Amino acid sequence: MSDVASRAITRAPEIEFWFDFGSNYSYLSVMRIEALAAARGLRIGWRPFLLGPVFRDLGFDNSPFVLQKEKGAYVWKDMERQCRKYGIPLKRPSTFPRTALLAMRVALLGAEREWIAAYCRQIMQLNFAHDRDIGSMEVVSEALEELGLPARQIITEAQSDANKLRLREQTSAAAARGIFGAPTFFVGDEMFWGNDRLDDALEYCESIAARG
Repeated sequence: MSDVASRAITRAPEIEFWFDFGSNYSYLSVMRIEALAAARGLRIGWRPFLLGPVFRDLGFDNSPFVLQKEKGAYVWKDMERQCRKYGIPLKRPSTFPRTALLAMRVALLGAEREWIAAYCRQIMQLNFAHDRDIGSMEVVSEALEELGLPARQIITEAQSDANKLRLREQTSAAAARGIFGAPTFFVGDEMFWGNDRLDDALEYCESIAARG
């Protein structure tokens, strides 16, 4: 990439993307956001965080889609429709929500690296299209290796005390900003919640840039 192109990307407006690999609606956004943002000339600020602690702070000991049977039944029917709409494969995970702590630590480590989008898509597909245990060392290693990345080195760095602390701090930051679910998008201080608001968030970010 040329220096001019690099500076142009750096100056491009940013949409913050807060997500959790266990979140089914985050799956839809992860699979779509890179191409949609690139088409508008926007940057993505990848913000992995742990949704479980946020739910617990709100008084839920599990996903509302699990706690409320009727809502859960609706959500999986809705997921089938949305995945057909976007041409995204879906196999309902046998464990939901699936713990993905190691995968999330790797995502936080890679948030500013060029492989972050491809890695996130890989992990999400392993969970929601192949029903694999994305919390396991084996599966996370497989995802990294499929991308031609040094899995052992990355996982060692992701498991460092400093990176573990960063993920806890990022999760606290999510709660402090008023995040109550995933995916959530921010353009400046303007918050948009849910996969069905991704396009609105992108349009708003583009309009800010145009006023710029």
